[in-house]
Amino acid sequence: MKRNIKVTIGFCVKNAEATVGQAIDSVLNQDFPRESMEIIVVDGYSKDRTLDVVKSKLENSEINSKIFCEKNGLGYARQMVVDNAQGDFIVWVDADMVLSPNFVSKQVYFMEQTPKAGIAKGRYGIFKENSLVGILEDLEFALTFRNEGETNLSLGISGCIYRVKALKQVGGFDTTIRGAGEDTEVENRIKLAGWALYVTPAIFYEKRRSTWRSLWNEYFWHGVGASYVSRKNPRVIKNYKMFPPLALFTEFLRVPSAYKLTGRGIAFLLPFHYIFKRMAWFFGFMKERL
Repeated sequence: MKRNIKVTIGFCVKNAEATVGQAIDSVLNQDFPRESMEIIVVDGYSKDRTLDVVKSKLENSEINSKIFCEKNGLGYARQMVVDNAQGDFIVWVDADMVLSPNFVSKQVYFMEQTPKAGIAKGRYGIFKENSLVGILEDLEFALTFRNEGETNLSLGISGCIYRVKALKQVGGFDTTIRGAGEDTEVENRIKLAGWALYVTPAIFYEKRRSTWRSLWNEYFWHGVGASYVSRKNPRVIKNYKMFPPLALFTEFLRVPSAYKLTGRGIAFLLPFHYIFKRMAWFFGFMKERL
């Protein structure tokens, strides 16, 4: 891999003081050359100590960093990272993520070896510190993205590396999106522009929601964002894949693999966990519509 490749680590954070320190530590511990990395943090005017934690972690770092604040939503925050990035690639890291030490190296190497890749997502690991709800989330995502290579899956943005050239070609993120969905929307435009999507061997972990209520709120919020995105382009959100019987049947088929992965009986809760999430998503979707 050429060592003159520049990489931007993009953090869009808000009210995440409990987890953001661990996320930044995992970036600072990467085996990628420090002089070839930069960190850009965009804070959504957090009401807790998120910004204090970020500044404390970065003040003595060898990696160049920039910190911005915004109050216009995730699409706007993502675009602020793009507009200020000096890197050839952007690795998106959420405040609740932990990267394996070679995550950035593996992602960059893959993108360099695969010039048609616009976006590449790492694979989810099982984070042992997660609660029951969190481990069920881990299982679903680990199984969804277990097959490496080119994919038609919607990748989201957690654990993804974006080619800046592809982002700029399509005009970047939709800055009018305030909730979730900015990633799905720009991903669709990148695919339509002829770029391919991939899943890579790089591993990352997420500190998941710890209660059913917080999980409901998260997917309700995703549903609101999806409703906005589907108004803009109805083909982006494939609603028929979200609900029973097809999706539920798929979840039941995943149970043996989930059990094999963990050796724990909680794998049998996956179908019920999925129904719960999709109900929250549906109510969020309909709320925005009504």
